[in-house]
Amino acid sequence: MTEWLRRAVGSTVAVALIVVGYATLYQFGMAQYEGEVVGFLHAVQVVVEAVTTAGFGGDAPWESAAMNALVVAMNFTGVVLVFLALPVFLVPLMEDALATDVPTATDETGHVVICGHTSISESLRAELEAIDVPYVFVVEDLDHAQALYTDGWPVVVGDPTATTTLDDVNLSEATSLIANVDDEVNASIVLAARQTAPDGRIVSVVEDVDTREYLEYAGADDVIQPRQVLGESLARKATTSLSAELDDAVELGDDLVVAELRIHQGSDIADKTLSQSGIRERYGLNVIGTWHSGEFQPAPNADRHLDENTILVVAGHRSDLADLKSRTITSELKRRGHIVVVGNGLVGRTAATAIRKTGREVVVVDADPDTNPDVLGDARDRETYHKAGIDDAAAVVLALGDDTASVFASLVVEQVAPNVEVIARANEGDNVAKLYRAGSDYVVSLSSVTGRMLATNLLDEEVLTPESQLELIRAEAPDLVGERLGDTDVRAETGATVVAVERGDDVIADLDPEFSFAPGDVLLVAGDDEAIAAFTDLAGVTARERIAPTPRTVEATTEPAE
Repeated sequence: MTEWLRRAVGSTVAVALIVVGYATLYQFGMAQYEGEVVGFLHAVQVVVEAVTTAGFGGDAPWESAAMNALVVAMNFTGVVLVFLALPVFLVPLMEDALATDVPTATDETGHVVICGHTSISESLRAELEAIDVPYVFVVEDLDHAQALYTDGWPVVVGDPTATTTLDDVNLSEATSLIANVDDEVNASIVLAARQTAPDGRIVSVVEDVDTREYLEYAGADDVIQPRQVLGESLARKATTSLSAELDDAVELGDDLVVAELRIHQGSDIADKTLSQSGIRERYGLNVIGTWHSGEFQPAPNADRHLDENTILVVAGHRSDLADLKSRTITSELKRRGHIVVVGNGLVGRTAATAIRKTGREVVVVDADPDTNPDVLGDARDRETYHKAGIDDAAAVVLALGDDTASVFASLVVEQVAPNVEVIARANEGDNVAKLYRAGSDYVVSLSSVTGRMLATNLLDEEVLTPESQLELIRAEAPDLVGERLGDTDVRAETGATVVAVERGDDVIADLDPEFSFAPGDVLLVAGDDEAIAAFTDLAGVTARERIAPTPRTVEATTEPAE
């Protein structure tokens, strides 16, 4: 019996008892105080008329005070019942009628089953939709599942650790399962998934590196450690933007590379438009896109303003790119020394380790003496940064586990040392914009890194960098054969950029508008996920290969994560 039906039956019985009770009292009162004998059915009629305020027929008016008091009580009871009926019965009934039931099963095939919904889910969802992979979320909490379903998420309500739930989401026909709740629950999910689909692919997210081996023992094929990768990403951003070397460039072949270049205040091309910078004319380079305050803009226009908050994504010959990079960094910044890492948890330790491997000195700051930092102090106190030698620092890496503290720390650094570059960690994607407004020069989001790692893991492919939205592919484009590059206008139509063309053993990088695509040409194309998807549709691409570097790693730490 449903809840609203139980309430309906209970309410009906209660009203019936009230009517019978009042009818009995009415019979007694009429005989005792009015000297009139009435039948029980007549008494019931009068009670109903009183409770519903419909009228009293021939019995009114009553001469005795007792009977008038009884009738008043019956009228009052009727009003109370009306007000009680609304919240107790009618409102829940209407809510149930209007509510959409969350599915408890799916018939989807070839999909990804995602157990749990966390801060990374939005990023993961966008990644899967960009590559046209169907998916379904399994959420145990009914209210949470209801909210997601109302917002249009493909969701099933159920216990992800139960084999019956995994059967209901058709796990045996799924391409893979992602366990993303917490480490202990993830272990139970992995065990249930391995029982339900013995040959299925299982990927688990892990927060504490100490639990990785248990998840692998439970049956996970891959265990993702996003916090460690986040630390590496912070280190990469802190070191490559300060160096004139192309340490993180992606080799495309035949001396052709793609790299991200940060424009520093006071450099040769700062405060100019893209056309005024002469990047294409002077260096023969293609600007694939730009980063600005966390937003990636593919195929920017010629009038795009380049300031100290702009990061260029450029493709071309290594020597030309190296020359350009030397002009994006100032001599003062080259002279600066150490890097301050704020936060000595797993992310901070990983970042510090990676930075030291590049030869840079690191000063670690933390408020917890048990972490044995170089400088003990609060990240929100300006005196802490003076102790860390902020005036001589090349950059500050905010690797704190709390976004609110990171925002405040970014404000402090902006006041204490406005010319020092700040690279910050964000746990929640919603806080990225706040950190940029607080003065951070580059923000790496844990949720975005995790989402991209999971999506690319499902494809068995690497990425340019886990924090990047840029994708590089190699593909034939049958629908463009015989067309000129200028006529197709790929950049304007899709937002993607044709970086080079492989024709036999040659790699053609100098592509002008008159260049014509020939049969057998393999195009090297760059853009974000949406741009690449649009390009594959425009060019009739049926198969593509993602281009990626060999991932740079650091030694894993076994200390607990924050």
